[in-house]
Amino acid sequence: MGEHRREFDRQLDAIEAKIMELFAMICEDLPAVTQAVLDGSNEVAGPLAERERTIDARYRGIEQLVSREILLQAPVASDLRFLLSVLRIAPELERSHDLVCHIASRAGHIPGPELSSRCRELIKQMDELACGMWRRAADCWCQRDGSVASALAEADDELDAVHASLVAELASGTMAPLVMMEMTLLPEPKGAGLEDLTQNRLPASAVALGLAESRGTRPPTA
Repeated sequence: MGEHRREFDRQLDAIEAKIMELFAMICEDLPAVTQAVLDGSNEVAGPLAERERTIDARYRGIEQLVSREILLQAPVASDLRFLLSVLRIAPELERSHDLVCHIASRAGHIPGPELSSRCRELIKQMDELACGMWRRAADCWCQRDGSVASALAEADDELDAVHASLVAELASGTMAPLVMMEMTLLPEPKGAGLEDLTQNRLPASAVALGLAESRGTRPPTA
């Protein structure tokens, strides 16, 4: 293998590592923002906003690096498919963290201690399902394992059911009007609820996977 090809592979691995880093940030921050909703706290909003600025910079860097490699290397076949898949999934990951930040910005408006025990239980279930889906999506991308898609679809159906139960609990009148109002407003204006954060964004991972499958299964290098 020539030095030119080795350098190209190093750049591809660097891009892969940056995508996995974006996945990791979402997986790490989603539980924190869910706890903020349960606590009625806005303490995480500032740190997450700072993290969002970091992610925005990483996202722009990924796009620039991919564009540079396409221009300089004129890749074909699996290499080209991989780079195109990165261009498709990177903005989806960046927007998904935007949604995390939007939830955090609303969390302080929710009187968490006044949430019913049933409501809190359902929110925790949604968090567990959403975090699990994101971890599976990250594994799907890293391992090029298309079989994960069916598991994600099943988890998405389960998340739909839990979300429907949460809506029913909010409509039951067991909580103060302010609590119901703030919880109802939580997904606005971007649909930034836990269900939307998985349902609207994870399909992009499956699309990108189909483009990237043929690059192989080796994990990104440090």
